[in-house]
Amino acid sequence: MDLPPKNIFRLRLRIREEDIDQLGHVNNVVYLQWVQDASAAHWQQLSTHEERKWIAWVVLRHEIDYKLPALPADLLIAETWVGETGGLKSIRHVMIKKEHGAVIAEARTTWVPVDPVNLRPRRITPEILSILERSTDN
Repeated sequence: MDLPPKNIFRLRLRIREEDIDQLGHVNNVVYLQWVQDASAAHWQQLSTHEERKWIAWVVLRHEIDYKLPALPADLLIAETWVGETGGLKSIRHVMIKKEHGAVIAEARTTWVPVDPVNLRPRRITPEILSILERSTDN
């Protein structure tokens, strides 16, 4: 995974009872939901209501590497940032960590911008890129 830049968005994650599988740790599909949640929250922070009227995002690909199990008592944080972006694709990185810093999962997701009305792919224009490069200061 690329090294995170200085502009990282952080989201606290909550482990719910229903997230725990028969092995006593968070089920793998929950990590995917967390990746989506962190990505969506970051986009909400970066963009304005008006900008979200003309740009939305859909996933083309998710890749998740599981490093350690998340256990019911763990306090977790998702860190996300935008990576290589251009043409029709934007790479987003999400790192899920225990509060004390141990990385439990790393994800790399390929997103495609779309028109929210007709769902047609959009090229990543300088205007879209400038939105993705905004500071979130959270």
